[in-house]
Amino acid sequence: MKTDILAFGAHPDDVELGCGGTIAKMISEGKTCAIVDLTRGELGTRGTDETRKIEAGNAAKILGVSARENLGMKDGFLINSEEYQMEIVKMIRKYRPEIVLANAIDDRHPDHAKGAKLVSDACFLAGLRKIETQLDGENQEVWRPKQIFHYIQWKNIKPEFVIDISEHLDKKIEACMAFKTQFYDPASNEPVTPIATKDFFESLTYRAQDLGRLSGVTYAEGFTSEKLIAMKNFDGIVW
Repeated sequence: MKTDILAFGAHPDDVELGCGGTIAKMISEGKTCAIVDLTRGELGTRGTDETRKIEAGNAAKILGVSARENLGMKDGFLINSEEYQMEIVKMIRKYRPEIVLANAIDDRHPDHAKGAKLVSDACFLAGLRKIETQLDGENQEVWRPKQIFHYIQWKNIKPEFVIDISEHLDKKIEACMAFKTQFYDPASNEPVTPIATKDFFESLTYRAQDLGRLSGVTYAEGFTSEKLIAMKNFDGIVW
């Protein structure tokens, strides 16, 4: 199941919040994308792991991704173990992406940075021929993505590049709001969390707008890169 982009999130909704606009844009341009959530988000204050599962499915349909999977790792206790690495290796070899998108390298929730390192290490291991894996009874071929990019989450990490999502912000917000138990709802009786406030909901727009202001577009999403990015020419730059 070859895909162009494989996006990992420590929790359901991480991908939508961090790079939902970029995914929507890439799919609109004919690229294929799949999402792998590491945990079910079962420790979330609002909703349940079952509601998160339904919401994740709805968000995937909104974005138009080709597949979404959940590895069922332990929410709140991600560790960079061989067991977890190998589960991610199987996903990388299954989807064979050119680009992997992963959690922020540093963030408020400890699972985010841990997930970022876990996915990064697994991407390297997935290219080692002496590591053998099987999926559904079939031996897997080795695969190593060409690039690993980390999206930005709660903390204002300085991006190394941004993607213009000016025509896709509405789709990003729609996908995020598919997680209706998690975000701002004045009619909800559940406890208020930092991401369930009106300010956080509005930040989806004003943070994208600020990155756009700095880069000369209307709205943008920012990323950091694990290696230098080589450009063949200047054709892809927004002037």
